[in-house]
Amino acid sequence: MIDSNRQDCRQALAAAFRALSDEAVKAGWPEGEVALALAELAEAHVAEVGAKAIVEGFYHSQFYAAGGRLKF
Repeated sequence: MIDSNRQDCRQALAAAFRALSDEAVKAGWPEGEVALALAELAEAHVAEVGAKAIVEGFYHSQFYAAGGRLKF
């Protein structure tokens, strides 16, 4: 089940997402290629955001472990 916050976000993005897809198809790209490209872009974005969260979590843990001073 999708939580309501994520559902609200999906609804807010749905029209823009569909418009982007429609524009790519109108430009001559096959619908399947557009879908795969959008999925790959979304996957790359999720990986980027996840990596950023991991790195930030690492820095925060190092910060707290150092008593409020970052040490490397």
